[in-house]
Amino acid sequence: MKKCLIAFAVWAAVIVPALGQQSTPQTGEEEPERLELTLEEAQNYAVENNRSLQNASLQVRQAYAARWQTIASMLPQVNASLDYTDMCGYVMDLGTFPIAMPASGTIGITASVALSGSQIMGVLLNNLSIEMNSITEKKSESDLRNTTSYIYMSILAMEKTVGLLDNNLKNLQDLYEMTQHSVTVGVAEQTDADQISVQVSGMENQINTTKRSLEMLYNSLALQLGCGVEKEIVLTQTLDDLLDTESMVALLQTSFNIENNYDYQLLKKNTELSKKQITMTAMDYVPTLSAYYQYSAKKYFSDEMTMNMTPPNAVGVTLSVPIWSSGQRASAITEKKLAYQEAQNTMSDTEDQLLVQNRQLRYNLASSYEDYTTQKKNIEVSQKVFDNISNKFEHGYASSLEVTNASTTLLTAQANYIQALLEMVNSHIELKKLLNE
Repeated sequence: MKKCLIAFAVWAAVIVPALGQQSTPQTGEEEPERLELTLEEAQNYAVENNRSLQNASLQVRQAYAARWQTIASMLPQVNASLDYTDMCGYVMDLGTFPIAMPASGTIGITASVALSGSQIMGVLLNNLSIEMNSITEKKSESDLRNTTSYIYMSILAMEKTVGLLDNNLKNLQDLYEMTQHSVTVGVAEQTDADQISVQVSGMENQINTTKRSLEMLYNSLALQLGCGVEKEIVLTQTLDDLLDTESMVALLQTSFNIENNYDYQLLKKNTELSKKQITMTAMDYVPTLSAYYQYSAKKYFSDEMTMNMTPPNAVGVTLSVPIWSSGQRASAITEKKLAYQEAQNTMSDTEDQLLVQNRQLRYNLASSYEDYTTQKKNIEVSQKVFDNISNKFEHGYASSLEVTNASTTLLTAQANYIQALLEMVNSHIELKKLLNE
């Protein structure tokens, strides 16, 4: 027995820790989760996880719950009550008939129902609230998809900018090394190398600034996706995959149906709400009908003679008719009518504004497309000029000042190209939002 116990102890001391080491993963820094997303996948992920959109969905559910509360107020309400009373031995003196007042308990059940015009109109107003919250949810989803699309494209544009700047930096570094070698052998002056060195430093700073801006864009995308900044986001599509200028220009031929615009739909529902508020206020003139049934059972905890004056059953009906309010109800109706007129004026102004906005956004898209086309050609020409000047500088036919000017021109052309690209993307998204495409 002793040998068995020793063997078991050795097995527990050696084998069990070894099994634990095999089953327990090695501790260390874990690789961050990766999200590899196309544009469509990013939009769908945002719709599923964005908290602001989830709140919009919760507001729709709240509106449904509020409507049921109003409907339930018109249905029978049943309440029960229990009561215990002890008169502490008090005896009611009625001359020759003393009546004891022993401890007693009462159980009561009351069923009641009330109906008024305000309750009926309240249900109609709740229906409008549901419709408005549903439109708001759709608008929030559309805005989220468009915002995600713009940030996604901005990240791709910024990454392309980094790529262009890296290529420029490499060219300048090659020129600097060549110039410094020429200075060493006495063919070129040190000032030429110094000027190009300044260009190299400026290019490095610009790359670092662009990378920091790129990181901010990734953080903005993480907020839209609702995934947290700890996850690594990898965009699997390129700018060339998504940049379809033909479809962007084709949007200019799409007609504008103002009824499809979410802002217009919300304003239209708000105007309907103002109109129904007039009827809701007028319901104060309508009588209110209520009825109830009450059952009560009283039990005395004593055999003494007493008097039970509690009726077991009671039924009541009440009709409340408003007669005079010193003009209060009439003034309330006048106020709601004026609010309705104000809502109609706002709706008319909004219709005009949306029509003007439609023309302006079409103009913006057409202009930004033309600017993009020009800047795309400009960057190609500027790149050729820079390469030509660099080649001449290597063979001694151009000065360092010409290289600096060509480099500055190329940087400006690249910045203008990226800006024109983003303006075109933004104009396209804004017009899509207006048209609800």
